[in-house]
Amino acid sequence: MKAILDHVGIAVKDVQAALAFYRDALGLEVEAPEEVASQRVRAHFLPVGGPDQRDGPKLELLESTSADSPIAKYLEKRGPGIHHITLRVDDIAAALAQLKSRGVRLVDESPLPGAEGALVAFIHPSSAHGVLVELKQAASRQPSVIRHQSEGASHTSQVEPQTVTRFKVGELELVSLYDGFLHLDGGAIFGVVPKSMWASRLPPDDRNRVRLAIRPLLVRGVRTMLIDAGLGDETDDRTRKLLGVERGRGLAQALEEAGVRPEEIDIVLATHLHLDHAGGFTVRGAGGRFRPRFPRARYVARRGEWEDATHLNDRTRIDYRPDHYMPLAEAGRLELVDEDQTIMPGVRVRRTGGHTQHHQAIWIESNDERAVYPADIMPTSAHVPAAWIGGIDLYPLETMNSKKALLGEVADNGTLVLFDHDPQMPAARIVLEDGKPRALAPATAHRG
Repeated sequence: MKAILDHVGIAVKDVQAALAFYRDALGLEVEAPEEVASQRVRAHFLPVGGPDQRDGPKLELLESTSADSPIAKYLEKRGPGIHHITLRVDDIAAALAQLKSRGVRLVDESPLPGAEGALVAFIHPSSAHGVLVELKQAASRQPSVIRHQSEGASHTSQVEPQTVTRFKVGELELVSLYDGFLHLDGGAIFGVVPKSMWASRLPPDDRNRVRLAIRPLLVRGVRTMLIDAGLGDETDDRTRKLLGVERGRGLAQALEEAGVRPEEIDIVLATHLHLDHAGGFTVRGAGGRFRPRFPRARYVARRGEWEDATHLNDRTRIDYRPDHYMPLAEAGRLELVDEDQTIMPGVRVRRTGGHTQHHQAIWIESNDERAVYPADIMPTSAHVPAAWIGGIDLYPLETMNSKKALLGEVADNGTLVLFDHDPQMPAARIVLEDGKPRALAPATAHRG
């Protein structure tokens, strides 16, 4: 293991006063603030490595967002000042294992989501000669930079980056895309699981909402397939507020980054037709009418899901928008399947039910390598335990049984599991821990 200095964390009581010194007096550039829900802080990064060191060291001003956060308790006990140093490592899981084998006392034995999309874990000061040390595995992405004018001076800020993540499964390339974030009630997302258990995995905000990414999946093989298409660009204000939509760059930018034009997509495959999965199937054309977004693609959905989506009731109406899928049928571009089957070489659908009655998972296989996109029966890495089921699932016992079957097929055999809503981890390999398939080993992304 080789560690390099990433940043120094400084706890501050008055962030504006601190910025007046570091930004205005010292002339340091300040990146856009980012809330780190797992630590209940707001982080303000200031690069100090010079113009030729984009990945060089930084200062991190830490502003508490909750009275019971570690930073709030630190400030109450010790006042403002240096809180920790952060060392960057290539593989945080391996680093923690190595430290644990050497008897080092760890605050966090497993990585947690941190700022800038990183995975982080803390080493106890008793093992670091009185210093709180944070380990960080950086996300494999570059931030988007914007410039603005403030009090007559030019500053550079960062908006939170989202980038595609590529994986290889045999001869197939899988690209986890993005279409922004949702903020949904934690109780709705975790159902009967006590908040005391789920809050450490997906920490809620002050309105009890958890942050969820929207991650469609691109599969490139003999054909180019898009699995789900996110929320789309025509969400009304009421829905945006209801879902807590946070959207900088969307699916159009993700596809461009992946190197795929809309007309190059051959197949659009739906796991189900909820608005955060089918919203990007259509766009508003001339005259305000909706039309298929991908001009050459055939759209594939489960017949049972189509029937449910076109015969809504008081319970399901909130989750569907007919403008997302009715124009597909009107344009003659919709193909309905009744059974589990292969949609293109290497890609097969399998009904799971649970989330909706005809929800389906997507299994991908090439050259004896395998991946699965379980969609909303396992939307995040926190939902790996079979009994961790969303309160929004229409048939929760069916979700649990489908998850048990899926976990039995993927645990400890290298199958890549791609999550559709995890805010930090697009994919993982599930391993057995004490005989139970709960622990996650971060998947390795393919470069190039």
